[in-house]
Amino acid sequence: MTSHRREFYIGNVAKLTGVKIETIRYYEKAGVLTSPARGENGYRLYTKAQIERLMFVKRCRALGFSLSQTLSLLNLANSEGRTCKQISQKAEKQLKDVRTKIEDLRRMEDVLAAYVDACPRDASIDCPIVTALSDVPTL
Repeated sequence: MTSHRREFYIGNVAKLTGVKIETIRYYEKAGVLTSPARGENGYRLYTKAQIERLMFVKRCRALGFSLSQTLSLLNLANSEGRTCKQISQKAEKQLKDVRTKIEDLRRMEDVLAAYVDACPRDASIDCPIVTALSDVPTL
């Protein structure tokens, strides 16, 4: 942190937010984060507002929003005419997508568990897991 202004170096921002330096730079290049000011030494200096935006992005990404969805949410969040309903609609769509992924993962888990249960776990060469994975459907 600089001594006279509330600006933070990228390393401090990374530690504070838990976002890797490379990821912060990537978000800048992708246009999700605005380019920070540079100090006399050429180092990036981030403001509190930029750090808050980074936290918004980090949390959106943790919830499975794509980078373009995150940018759309950011733009909506920063627009004067936004409504809670607009934000909620995007969150509801993401929730639906997450629930679909969970259902898919549960189906995968069931199939994989059945494969593992069918395996005798002995020294034989024949493995029912390999057989199940390579089985060709009847044509």
